[in-house]
Amino acid sequence: MCLAVPLKIVSLEGDGKHAVGEAAGLTQKVRVDFLPGIMVGDYVMVHAGFAIEKLTPEQAAENLACIEEAIHAL
Repeated sequence: MCLAVPLKIVSLEGDGKHAVGEAAGLTQKVRVDFLPGIMVGDYVMVHAGFAIEKLTPEQAAENLACIEEAIHAL
């Protein structure tokens, strides 16, 4: 099963195609070229290494809370 995860953009790379996203202390390199105008501090939904949607901080927090709840339910 594949799951999209919200990440906060913590750095951008010079080519405009890559960024580093963070959630729960873990980082992942992310392709961001599908979403023009992404900035450090933005939240994005990431699936298979690609940012597919920009999120508000509230949307990201709600998604992360749901993931945490599912993890602790196991």
